[in-house]
Amino acid sequence: MNVIITGASKGIGKAIAEQFAAAGHTLFLCSRNEKQLYDAVASLQTQYPNCTIKAKPVDMGNAAEAKTFGVWCLGFGVPDIIVNNAGQFLPGSVHDEKEGTLEQMIEVNLYSAYHLTRVLLPRMIAVEHGHIFNICSIASLNAYANGGSYSISKFALLGFSKNLREELKPHGIKVTAVCPGATMSGSWDGVDIDPKRIMEAEDVAKIIYASSQLSPMAVVEDIVMRPQLGDL
Repeated sequence: MNVIITGASKGIGKAIAEQFAAAGHTLFLCSRNEKQLYDAVASLQTQYPNCTIKAKPVDMGNAAEAKTFGVWCLGFGVPDIIVNNAGQFLPGSVHDEKEGTLEQMIEVNLYSAYHLTRVLLPRMIAVEHGHIFNICSIASLNAYANGGSYSISKFALLGFSKNLREELKPHGIKVTAVCPGATMSGSWDGVDIDPKRIMEAEDVAKIIYASSQLSPMAVVEDIVMRPQLGDL
């Protein structure tokens, strides 16, 4: 299978890449940080020599770059799976967060998925096959303190997922919205937290991979995951 994963150099994105690499699929990966991206590719290729990995540094918050990445991916064939994982977290409150925060959060967390998916969909619709995973958040479901524009953008990504699912049902393309709670990733760097209190990125990756293996007649529409002891 051809699997596209954005924001794949670390955290949840890298963990998802590892699941599909272990199964020997062909991966198309991107992230903003070129060094982290190619380090991740080297690590995955060494660990899973039977998979094929192609990578391209991309700022998915830039619409032109997101579209160019989609065209690049199509040059190798029609994608079977898209994981729209690229995202950014900036904490704050609507009433006093830095000017431009909303625009930045929308560009990175929503427009990235919107523009890439739109480039890829005509070819996927033509073959009536594919599965799109949008990495939303529990911040897509409920407002919380210090969520601000990040939460707004994730609510929007969930709305995008629901509308896309309805549009693509007749074309045999599945859409799954993934809403993880607190997961060990770069967003938690520097935070002193009990590792038993937070999910591992591999937890999210495993359930995404399992969902991708269902028959064409079944789809997991929404995945909500939280630490076993509840939200942080």
